[in-house]
Amino acid sequence: MSQNGDDAEDAPLPPVLKASVHDVRYFAALLRGVNFVNRGTVTITKTGFVVMAEEARTLLGTAYIFADDSQNSDPDEDNAAFEIPLNTLIECLNIFGTAGYSASASGAGGTTGKYKKWKRAGEDSDQEGDEDDARGRRQSNGTARGIDSYFGSAAEKGTGMRMTYAGSGYPLTLLIAEDAAGPTTTCEITTYEAEPHLQLPFEPDRMQGKPVSPVKSTHQLRTQSSWLRDALSELDPSCDKLTFIGNPPPATNGKQRRLADATPMLRIQAAGTFGSTEMDYPNDRDVLETFECTRPVSFSYRFGHISRTLRAMQSSTKTSLRIDDGGLMSLQFLMPSPRAKTEVAADAFIEFRCLALDDELG
Repeated sequence: MSQNGDDAEDAPLPPVLKASVHDVRYFAALLRGVNFVNRGTVTITKTGFVVMAEEARTLLGTAYIFADDSQNSDPDEDNAAFEIPLNTLIECLNIFGTAGYSASASGAGGTTGKYKKWKRAGEDSDQEGDEDDARGRRQSNGTARGIDSYFGSAAEKGTGMRMTYAGSGYPLTLLIAEDAAGPTTTCEITTYEAEPHLQLPFEPDRMQGKPVSPVKSTHQLRTQSSWLRDALSELDPSCDKLTFIGNPPPATNGKQRRLADATPMLRIQAAGTFGSTEMDYPNDRDVLETFECTRPVSFSYRFGHISRTLRAMQSSTKTSLRIDDGGLMSLQFLMPSPRAKTEVAADAFIEFRCLALDDELG
């Protein structure tokens, strides 16, 4: 009896987290977007998990990663959280050199590099190729077996990954493979107890998993990511302060319209030791998909903090910028997803929240 009891006590508990992806590029792009500090906090939820990073008690970056389905989730399971070195996690995902930016990100300023591919059976020599070459996989006419049955079809798939986490004090375990015929690797990354993170509530906060939500704010716009990325990329890195100035849309007629035409609806002003730069943007649907501004606003932020968003911006397709009455800025980036458009699932996105400079510093 005691032996059986000991065996029951020694039986392993089910893991807190079990997750898998068929293509690590999209997952890695989300992690890169918030990889601006040594450690990030991973919070496991019923619908996926959230990765958060903060800097100087002023900037909070959050990547929202949703599961395609909840068949493996327990609805009564409590949330669990741990800290992990984000750079180490990204390096493990890229162990085969295939976790670079996705195609859309590459076109938006992402970089791709050359690497030597693994030599497979039947190949006479190693081949050099870029990431696009690595995405091609051998066609399989038979039924998927072994590790392929877990990661999906072997045809035209990227490097797959299976992730497990047994609970507090245990490492995060990754099983990474390209296909059943190629090499596989298992990585164990040390986890740490999660510390309380910065709270920056954006009121009223009704995102509900959507990258752009109809909340009331002093200043709000939605646009393609390219124009904002290009604007920030061209600024002098020595800039200290970045000011966002918004004005309500111009009046419909008369003198007020003429006066409003001389006032930009959106101005981004960068100031530094060597001078200042101003960029004005009109209410053009080619530039701004939506623009709302209830009253003139002007808030300044540390350029170093805003520049932290560039990695996420480079991989994103759409951007939402909101500023509330207190100057709290919310930048949301819609990220590429490997799922088909017909599938019903929440889009992955990254959000940054940044406090404005104090009046005496602005």
